[in-house]
Parts: sequence; C-alpha cells; structure tokens
Amino acid sequence: MFNRLLGIMILAVSILLAWGWMEYDGFINKPLTLPQEGVSYLLQPGMTIRGLADDLQQREILDKPLLLRFMARWSGQASKLKAGEYHLPEGTTPSMLLEILTSSRVVQHALTIIEGWTFKQMMAAIRRNPDLTHTLEDVVNEQIMQHLGLDDLHPEGHFYPDTYHFPLGTTDVDFLRRAYRRMETTLAQAWQNRDKELPLKSPYEALILASIIERETGIPEERGKIAGVFVRRLNRGMLLQTDPTVIYGMGDRYKGNIRKRDLSRDTPYNTYVRKGLTPTPIAMPSGAAIYAALHPEEGKTLYFVATGDGGHTFSATLEEHNKAVRKYLLKR
Repeated sequence: MFNRLLGIMILAVSILLAWGWMEYDGFINKPLTLPQEGVSYLLQPGMTIRGLADDLQQREILDKPLLLRFMARWSGQASKLKAGEYHLPEGTTPSMLLEILTSSRVVQHALTIIEGWTFKQMMAAIRRNPDLTHTLEDVVNEQIMQHLGLDDLHPEGHFYPDTYHFPLGTTDVDFLRRAYRRMETTLAQAWQNRDKELPLKSPYEALILASIIERETGIPEERGKIAGVFVRRLNRGMLLQTDPTVIYGMGDRYKGNIRKRDLSRDTPYNTYVRKGLTPTPIAMPSGAAIYAALHPEEGKTLYFVATGDGGHTFSATLEEHNKAVRKYLLKR
C-alpha cells in the first residue's frame, strides 16, 4: 500500500515538474508583447528584478512576472541589472530581455554642433535638446565657462563642431566638456604639424584665424585659398577687411545687412579699421578650417569677393579686385 502511494506521489511530482518545465521553456522563448516598432524602456537606478517584472506586467508587456524573477535569479542576472534607457525591439523574449538589461547597451541620442555656429547658437541648441539633463538653464552664457572650471576663458570657438552621441541623462555640462576637450585635442595636434613661418604666435591665434575662414566660405576647396589671402595680408601688415568679423562685432544690431557706417565703426572685431586678428574667435571652426589656417595655399592673391553662388573670385591686385567687385557686387 505504501509503495503504491509512493509511486503515485512520484508520478504526480514528475508530471508537475514536466508541466513546469514545459511552461518555463515556453516562457523563455515566447516574445514579449511589444509593438512592431519596439519600445524604449527606462530601467531606473536601484530597480530590482521584482520591480522590473511587476512594472513590465503593469505595462502589459510581460504576462508571467514570477517566471521572469525565477529565470533571472537562476541565471545570476537578477543582481546584474544596469540602469539606463534601452530599446526593446519586437520579438524580444524574456531571455533576450535580461541580456539587454545587463549589457549596458543603452540608447544613444545625438546632437549636432554645426560648423560656423557661434557659442550663442550652440547653447540655444543644447537648451532645446530634450535628451540632455539641463543644469545651466538659469545661467547666462557669459558665466557658463565658470561651470566648466574655465573662468578666464572666452567661450567662443572652443567647442568642436560634430555630431555627438550620448545616453539619456547626460548633463549639458558633460556635453560641453566633451566638445571642449575634442577641440583642445584637435587644435593641439594641428598646431604641432603646422607650416613654418606663419604669422601666428599661438594655437589660440590659429583658432581665431580658422574661425574667420570658417565664416567666410562654405566651400571646402576654398578654405586653403582664403587662408592664403589672410596670411599674406597679415605678413604685409594689411587690414584683413572681412565682413564676418564686422557682423560678429555688431551682435544683435546685425539685421542681415552691413551698411557703410558699420564698416567704419571702431569695434574690436572690425577688421576694416583694426589691423591683425580679432581678439577672440568669431565662431566654432571645423577641423578643415583649422588645417587651412595652419597650411594656407601659396600664391599671390590678396583679395577676394563673393560671386553670389557661395564661392569667391580671387585677385592679386587691387585693380583686378575692383573689376571683380563691379562684376559681382554692383550687378547684384
């Protein structure tokens, strides 16, 4: 009688274990309830496997939270969850879910700093970005460098233009530090490999010249030519006479047009009345503009004028230049 009862119990346990294994095996390979485009899931810091399972059940993504908890603890992944924002694509199974949430492969957001932007334009883009954590909202632009530990540094030109990827929660300060370090590294390397006998005394002067080149043309192949004109002018003690510096010095007074009195107004940035470089950069130059400033094209041209199609025509003499001005400017 006892043996018969024991046999029934063993059979019952075996059936139960078999059923449980089938249930578990079906669970780990069954895709979660996700839309076709997947979902973005934010795993909060300190969230436990119980909290995760319950949250997914409440969102109707997971239907058996107890099995997820068992699987995570049995595999050792329960203690390895890493906070962050993750993308869960359609077809994700519970086993894939745990692999994703313990991988640190968090979603990367992007923000592009455009070549030729001013510091003011860059900060406007940073403040508009919804994926950064904003800590500088109440800080005026003139004080932002203090928050980077760079109290005595003018902010213009010191942030490298590029597309930066970052995880959700990155602060605006961390973003700025990253762009600043990138510019410092780029400028230092370029300065080490510069042409000799340039009329530039420091990497900062190279940054200033590069920013002017950046603002003068949007055509890559013209950067070296424009750099050559500016370097020859500096070597001869000539005025640079470049409109972007005047515009920068005008600030909010600039409404899209430069008048004669603007060209004659004495400001630190008016290269029509002051010799040499401007006191600071006037924009954020690209790596290509920095290279051009430190490797100007050789030649005899001392003048250039915009042709109206984004490019310029270059002249070696004032007479040639005046003809080009009449051709391209007066006609417009």
